[in-house]
Amino acid sequence: MYFKSSFFEDYTLGDKRVTLGRTLTETDFVVHAGHTGDFFPHHLDAEWCKTQPFGQRIAHGTMVFSIGIGLTASEINPEAFSKGYDRLRFVKPVFIGDTIHSEVTISEKTDAKRPEYGTVTEHVDIINQRGEVVLACDHLLLVKRK
Repeated sequence: MYFKSSFFEDYTLGDKRVTLGRTLTETDFVVHAGHTGDFFPHHLDAEWCKTQPFGQRIAHGTMVFSIGIGLTASEINPEAFSKGYDRLRFVKPVFIGDTIHSEVTISEKTDAKRPEYGTVTEHVDIINQRGEVVLACDHLLLVKRK
C-alpha cells in the first residue's frame, strides 16, 4: 500500500489497472456471516445447498464486493474522496475455492458542483478464475483539480 497524488487532470479515460487475486475460503463465509448477521442457508448450509440449483454454498454478494474493492486499495490517493458506488450488480455466483481479482477502468470524467473538483467514475469488474465477471459496479470519486 502506498500514497500517490493524482489530480482530476491526471486521470485518463480508458486507463485500467488489475489487482492481484484472492481465493475465498470457508472461513471467509463464516466470518462475513458473523459480521453481517446474514446466516442464510445459501451461504452456510452445505447439505441444504446440495438440493438447490447451484449445488453448493454461494458467497454473500456483500462479501464479494468488500473483498473485491479491498483488493483495489493498494494505492491511496490523498487528492480524491470516495462518493460511493452506483450500479452494483451481482452477476454470477461465487463459491468457496474461487479466486477473484478486480479490474478498474476509468470510464467517465465530469465537472463537479465545486469548480476546484471533478468527478471521476471508475468502473470495477470483479472477475473469477475462469475470466467471468461476477460483480460489477461504478466507483464515484470527487477529485481535486490542479
